[in-house]
Amino acid sequence: MIIAGNFKSNHTRVSTKEYLVRLDTLCEDKGGQDEVLIFPPFTALDKFDLKNISVGIQNGYPAEKGSYTGEICLEAIEEFDINTILIGHSERRHILKEPQEFIARKFEFFKRNNFTIVYCVGEPIEVRQKGIESVMNYIEKQYENIDLEYKNLVIAYEPVWAIGTGLTASVEDIEEVHKAIKESAECKVLYGGSVNAANADSILKSPFVDGVLVGGASLAADEFYKIIKASQNLS
Repeated sequence: MIIAGNFKSNHTRVSTKEYLVRLDTLCEDKGGQDEVLIFPPFTALDKFDLKNISVGIQNGYPAEKGSYTGEICLEAIEEFDINTILIGHSERRHILKEPQEFIARKFEFFKRNNFTIVYCVGEPIEVRQKGIESVMNYIEKQYENIDLEYKNLVIAYEPVWAIGTGLTASVEDIEEVHKAIKESAECKVLYGGSVNAANADSILKSPFVDGVLVGGASLAADEFYKIIKASQNLS
């Protein structure tokens, strides 16, 4: 299982360090079954001394370095010994208007640099209401120029309508989409979309779910640890 937390634009450098120290201590008894992964904002990155959890980056510009104001490039990312990146998150697709062509460029660049890529896909509510065929047609467009056979690929299915809304897809809906995704890509598939300590157990019990990508419920270490414990209880 992969239990991942995405801080988005939350937490400072100081609060991130405090959080990671706390979570690392809580995870001392987690054993080797689960990978715990945190994506802080890049302004909070540092070389953290962690034994039980890993740190990834939420975004990166597809260049080693250069004139890309406001972005973070490979040289700076590697300074923090980071080799895992989120690509294609719906907030970058829908709010920041990143087109598929640019998302694919980022994927190819970080693939060439052997990063583990957590690649996010998911549909808006008007597509979901049309049924599974429409959902998969929508997701297949998000596969355009993406190497689904990349050895370090993890897919995160995040229905856009369930992110930060308090709405969660039913386990049946999640399994239907995850099963279809696994027919296209032989990789781990995470679920994200208002995952919290109350619903994590039912989601993680599904044989088609290989972990979760958690947003708001990951912001407090003790609450996020409850989700990690839910995964451990299934082992």
